[in-house]
Amino acid sequence: MFTNIIRERIYQHKDVHTKSCDVDLVTEWDQKVEKLLIGGISSKYPDHRFIGEESTASGEKVELTDAPTWIIDPIDGTMNFVHGLPHTCVSVALLINKIAEIGIVYNPILEQLFTARKGQGAFLNGAPIHVSNEKELHKALVMMEMGTSRNPEKLKIVLKNITLLITHVHGIRSLGSAALNMCMVALGGADVSFEFGIHAWDIAAGDLIVREAGGVSIDPAGGPFDVMSRRTLCASSKELAQQLSKILIQYYPERD
Repeated sequence: MFTNIIRERIYQHKDVHTKSCDVDLVTEWDQKVEKLLIGGISSKYPDHRFIGEESTASGEKVELTDAPTWIIDPIDGTMNFVHGLPHTCVSVALLINKIAEIGIVYNPILEQLFTARKGQGAFLNGAPIHVSNEKELHKALVMMEMGTSRNPEKLKIVLKNITLLITHVHGIRSLGSAALNMCMVALGGADVSFEFGIHAWDIAAGDLIVREAGGVSIDPAGGPFDVMSRRTLCASSKELAQQLSKILIQYYPERD
């Protein structure tokens, strides 16, 4: 079972490699979990397509079509996994005609299973969840990340946004996993989450889970959400999302 790999290996020594920079990490377990997921799904749905973090890192082209497509992050929060911090998860989404139909985010260490199907609500371990409905930015708990890029321009904007938000929000938190950050919004434990420079596999499942929990998912500048844009902002209410989008300093990474 692929979740057993994460549960059993998180506190053990790992062979760690880097991708785009020295904080963009991958382990053999990321790759093995992705292969197990793709293999299992392909055996039941041989015509379905896949967008996976590790297969993309190995050179496969990222292309989202109207065909049924599974978007997979085998270990979201690899840095946490490497250090033994238990905020790490598997993120899986199914998109058909470029619309999310199924979203699953599972943290096997803390046994948190977030699920959603289009039009059927969002759940944590089978129990319904709902966003906080917070509408005021000064009362909002915000999830954000430094990310795995050390691009000087992006870092400058991230730090500016932290400085800016400290005086506008109730608090700022970071779990080290975009998918889990979004699920905290869906759960009502946080009120808004945003990030620049992430990828489709980080956010595809979380986007649906947030929306099915009654929240909103948009582009950080206020436009519609685009899973391939490498930008996300989700919130407990439209009012809160729009307030934050108006004050954020924007960053536009290259698209997937």
